[in-house]
Amino acid sequence: MTESAVAAPQRPSRPRADRRGAGRPRRDIVSLRRARWGWAFTAPFAVFLLLFLLIPLVYAFVLSLQNSTLAGGTSWVGFANYARAFTDPLFLDGVWRVLLFAVVMIPAQMIVALIAALLIDALTTRFARISRLLIFVPYAVPVVIGALMWGFLYSPSFGPAQEVFGWLGLEAPNFFSDQNVFGSLVNIVTWQWAGYYMIIIYAALQGVDPSIYEAARVDGATGWQIALRIKIPMVASSLLLVLVFALIGTLQFFNEPQMLRGMASGSITSNYTPNIYAYTVAFSYHQVNYASAIAFALGLVVFVGSYAFMFATRKRSGLMK
Repeated sequence: MTESAVAAPQRPSRPRADRRGAGRPRRDIVSLRRARWGWAFTAPFAVFLLLFLLIPLVYAFVLSLQNSTLAGGTSWVGFANYARAFTDPLFLDGVWRVLLFAVVMIPAQMIVALIAALLIDALTTRFARISRLLIFVPYAVPVVIGALMWGFLYSPSFGPAQEVFGWLGLEAPNFFSDQNVFGSLVNIVTWQWAGYYMIIIYAALQGVDPSIYEAARVDGATGWQIALRIKIPMVASSLLLVLVFALIGTLQFFNEPQMLRGMASGSITSNYTPNIYAYTVAFSYHQVNYASAIAFALGLVVFVGSYAFMFATRKRSGLMK
């Protein structure tokens, strides 16, 4: 055997997969840096969420499981405060009242928002932009300022509404009486929130392919038929989303009736809504533990009602899977 016949030892070659993956560590470093920047930007919100939402919720829940008295101090009572809340006629009366508000106020808001969105979507002039802004402006007004403004308009002594009825030769009604305060609050909340819901529906309408409308016009469909048979069904998921938002907001009804309690003079009681009742129990009667239980009981009602509705409409709305 000659020397040429002896094969010289060869250096093992690096696998091709390793050569292709030579740049992976650098990409991992870049991904890590991006992740760090992401955490850096979200950290302020996370701290805010922890300090002003999660910790107060946990603290309030612990308070709801306790009972504090001047003589006996603080004692652990478990869910006794919750049992008391769900058997308290004042709390249940407020819950039924906000449910009645939901039956009346939510359809009113949705009808106004839907009509406004359909009209603005049908317009192609500059007036559409101005109208969209004017309808949305009430939502930009703080709720407290809006309630005080309407309280001035409704005032039985110097309100503009009284002067308008006087010019017409009619007797002005008392908008804060027991019979009229319900409708007055419905009007205030509808004015406040219809613009926000209009934007949601209008954004959904803008996402519809215009060729669908053109095909309908070619087939002879009128503007009303396009609105009723095409536009509204196409934005059904947005309408259901608006309905969920309105339901949650109505069950948490507090700001408007609380601001108008002084003007209503007895029509808006301390248990007019569950939130007002919890506020009164906590700051007027100094029963913080029971007030915390009322707040969480109301939260349970809101969660169960919202989840039940979303579950019942999950196939059409696409909000749940």
